[in-house]
Amino acid sequence: MVASTQNGPAKWVSVASASFVLKRAGAGSTRLGNPDASPRVHVLRLPSVQVPVSDQSCSTRLIGVAATSLVTRSRGHDVTRRRTRLGVIAAAAAVAAALTSAVPAAARAKDHDEQTTATPIEHLVVIFQENVSFDHYFATYPHATNPQGEPAFHAAPHTPAVNGLTPALLAHNPNATNPVRLDRSEPLTCDQDHDYTAEQKAFDGGKMDRFGENTQTASCSPPDIGKPGLVMDYYDGNTVTALWNYAEHFALSDNSYNTVFGPSTPGALNLISGQTHGATPASVGNEMVNGTVIGDPDPTFDDCSAGTTVAMKGPNIGDLLNTKRVTWGFFQGGFRPTTPANPATSTKAACKNSHTNIGGTTVTDYSAHHQPFQYYKSTANPRHLPPSSVAAIGHTDPANHQYDLTDFTTALQAGNLPAVSYLKAAKYQDGHPGYSDPLDEQHFLVNTINALQQSKDWRSTAVVIAYDDSDGWYDHQPSPIRNPSQSPQDALNAPGICGSTKTPLAGFQDRCGYGPRLPLLVISPYAKRNFVDHTVTDQTSILRFIEDNWLSGQRIGGGSFDALAGRLTPMFDFQPRDNGKLILDPTTGTRTTGHPHHGAPAPRNDPAPVPTGRATFGKLNNPKATLLHQERHRGLSS
Repeated sequence: MVASTQNGPAKWVSVASASFVLKRAGAGSTRLGNPDASPRVHVLRLPSVQVPVSDQSCSTRLIGVAATSLVTRSRGHDVTRRRTRLGVIAAAAAVAAALTSAVPAAARAKDHDEQTTATPIEHLVVIFQENVSFDHYFATYPHATNPQGEPAFHAAPHTPAVNGLTPALLAHNPNATNPVRLDRSEPLTCDQDHDYTAEQKAFDGGKMDRFGENTQTASCSPPDIGKPGLVMDYYDGNTVTALWNYAEHFALSDNSYNTVFGPSTPGALNLISGQTHGATPASVGNEMVNGTVIGDPDPTFDDCSAGTTVAMKGPNIGDLLNTKRVTWGFFQGGFRPTTPANPATSTKAACKNSHTNIGGTTVTDYSAHHQPFQYYKSTANPRHLPPSSVAAIGHTDPANHQYDLTDFTTALQAGNLPAVSYLKAAKYQDGHPGYSDPLDEQHFLVNTINALQQSKDWRSTAVVIAYDDSDGWYDHQPSPIRNPSQSPQDALNAPGICGSTKTPLAGFQDRCGYGPRLPLLVISPYAKRNFVDHTVTDQTSILRFIEDNWLSGQRIGGGSFDALAGRLTPMFDFQPRDNGKLILDPTTGTRTTGHPHHGAPAPRNDPAPVPTGRATFGKLNNPKATLLHQERHRGLSS
C-alpha cells in the first residue's frame, strides 16, 4: 500500500506485533474459536505491520489493518466470516494506542529522524560490486545452456525476457568476433580496458562495434585466461546462478547504466554524490582532468592510500544523512588495519589483510579507491579507527561511519542494522576480473543476503546489487547520453565530443554519461516478483532513492546527476506481502529453502560436483569443478 497525505508522500512506521485476549461467554455469540457453549479465551496475535503516519484518518487505517489481521482457523474450519465485531474494534483500538504511544511523537514534532520513511523500506543495503556489463552476466537470461555436471537453471513459466543478445547478435555480431559463452570452468579472466576514453571509442557513436579494438585485453598472466575476442564473451545461469535466481524471484533492471564512462572511482563517487567534479589537485596525468576524476586515484584522507591521491569537495549523501540524524555506514572488506596508526610516531595505519581467490592467487583485501567516502574530509576515517561500540555503528563516533565488513556482520547479529548500509566485498570476492571472479563473488553475495533474510529486520529491508563499471566488457545496448562533454578525453561521436555540443551539467566537462549498461537487482519482501524493469536508471538512482525515502527528496545540488536520475520505485510493490525469502547455496547458487513465486515449490537445481582441482590458466583442472576451499567462505568475508 503506497500511502499519501494532503501534504505529499506519507511516512511509514513499524508497529510491533501484539497479542490480544478475547473472551467469548456464550453459545449465541459470534465465535473466533471452537463453536461450543463453554466459555473460552482466545489469544489473537497480530503480526508486525507497516502503517503510514498521517495527521488524519489514522484510526480508520488502523481498524482496516486490525480487521485484515483478524483471521484464524480452528479444527480446519474457516471462521473468517464469523469474526466478532467486538474483537475487531478492540484489536484496532489496541493497535491505535500502540501507534499513538510509540510512534507519532516524532511526527508531531515534525522531526524527520531515522524512524520516518516515505516507503515501508526502513533499511537499505547497497552491495556495490565490480566491473561487469549487463550482457556479461545476463546476455541470454533466462535461458541457460545447462551442461551436465554444472548447476542448472530452468526458468519458471512466464519469466520475462530481457534486452539481451539476440540470435543475430550471437551469430552475426557487428564487432570483429561473435560473443561466446564462458563456461563455469573459466571463471578467471583478464581485466579488460575500461578507461573513460576507451569505452567511448568502443561505443563508436552508438554502433557498439569497436570493443575488440578499444577495450579488449586478450592476454594476461596465468591463472587468468586471455584469448582473442574475450571482451565479447559472457556467462550464463550455470556460472552466475545465484544472480539469475535472484533475478527470477525478485526484480532485475535491464536498462540501468554507469552514470559516466570510465573505471571504478568515478562510479563509486557517483554512487554517493552524483559528482566527479571538484577534485584537488585538479589535473594529474590521466586520473583527474579539468577538476574532474576520470581515473582511479586513491583518496587523500586514507592512511592506506598509495600513489596519486585526490580530495573531493562538496557534499555527499553521508553529509545529508548526518544532518537528518539517519544512521548509515560504508562497510568494506579489509578496512580494519593490520597495523594501527600511531600519531605519536607519525606511523600510518596499514591494510595488509589478504585472502586467496579460487585460482590460488593471494589478493590484498582492501582497495582504497573503492572507498568513496574517504575522498571527502567530512566523512573520512583516515586512520581506520574502529567503532567505539557495537551500539555506535551507524552513528557518528571516531569511526565516522566508515567500517570493516565484519562490523556489518556484528551490527546485523546485534539487531543494530543502520538505515543505510553500503557493502564492499574484499577484493577477492568483489567480482573484478584479474583478481576476482564470479564464483568467489557468488559466495559473498549469497552469504550476505542469506544472513539479511534470516535477520529480524528483513521484513523492512531492501537490498540493491549494483556495479561500479563495466570493465570494458561488451554490451550491445548504447546508453542514452543525458549529460554531454566536450574535452580532449571525449571520443564518443568525434574527437573531443561526447553526445553533443550542449553545455553539460553545471558546466563541468569530462562527465559524459550515461556510460555502459550495468546489472542492477532489487531483493526485498517488497520487490516485485520475477520482474524485469525497463525504466532508465543509473548509479545515482540509488542515491535518489535514499534522498526520497529518508530526506524528503532533498538533492545534493551543484550539478549532481541525482537531478536527472530515474526512480527505482517501479521495481517495488509496497502492498503487504509475505517475507519473500530465498535462501541459496553459496557454492552452487541454487535454492536450499524459500518459496518460488509460481505456485508449488519447484525442484532444486542440479548441484555441481565438489571441486577437486586447482585452477590453471583460467580453467579448473577438473573442467566441471566449481569452487575450491569452500569452508573458508562460510562467513560474509573470511
